[in-house]
Amino acid sequence: MAGMQDSGAQRPDGKVKGIFSTQKVTTIGTGATTRKTIQQTLYYCSELDDGSIEIQPVNKNCIPSGKKSIISKDDLLRRFSPEPEFYVTTVQPRMQEMNAYIEKGDEHRAKSEIYSAEFEYSGAIKLDEENVRANFGIGICYLERGELAKAEDILNRIIKLEAAFGPEHKHLFNEFGIYLRKAGMFDQSIRYYNRALELTEKDDHLYYNVARAYSEKGDTPSAKENLERALKLNPKLDAARKLLDQLEGKAPKSARNTGKDTGGDTPKAAGTPIIL
Repeated sequence: MAGMQDSGAQRPDGKVKGIFSTQKVTTIGTGATTRKTIQQTLYYCSELDDGSIEIQPVNKNCIPSGKKSIISKDDLLRRFSPEPEFYVTTVQPRMQEMNAYIEKGDEHRAKSEIYSAEFEYSGAIKLDEENVRANFGIGICYLERGELAKAEDILNRIIKLEAAFGPEHKHLFNEFGIYLRKAGMFDQSIRYYNRALELTEKDDHLYYNVARAYSEKGDTPSAKENLERALKLNPKLDAARKLLDQLEGKAPKSARNTGKDTGGDTPKAAGTPIIL
């Protein structure tokens, strides 16, 4: 551990954070033409509260990108070498550049400056095609402008990103889902929420969201099936009960076909998509 302290690969709180590398030696050719090549792979490594290390590959633009993995600190010490200078001179500035694009994009989108927001999000995506915030942001821009083909391309990318369905992105997840449904992209909404169900524990609010999409698509049997799943998990989910009553003709006439969201901003545990 002293080596990491000397190299500057630790935060002031003593936890590991920075760029580390691994090397793989490969032999190419035979006989007199045999030669060895060394392949270096860079990872962004950060120590978690339990002492384990979260690692993420660094892409060709020197940005941490792609799927994260967990290893032990012993494994880090044994297999990886710290690269503190590369982090300070290259990776950290690139990460700051990308985050600046995203923050500017968010600011423009909050002011309904959609084209300017798209420009900023595009800058971030050029650095990291898998950045969750940038993809959600530009996808919402396309949906707001009615560019549904472009929005579907972004949806197809988001569905492949497991990180997009994590708790830290729950508000963007929910907002994107609302725009999909209100744009009439019901089949895409169903794919979106079903993908979330594949990656998370069974969730009453997700089943409700799927049911909303089926209902607005006109597929009442599938809507009722998903509402029943939601209510089985949470019998007190009023929005699901109201929609089911509406579909079964039990709701008062004033509550039927209003076109309004029945869910509202129902509080939900951290990490779970809220009702649309």
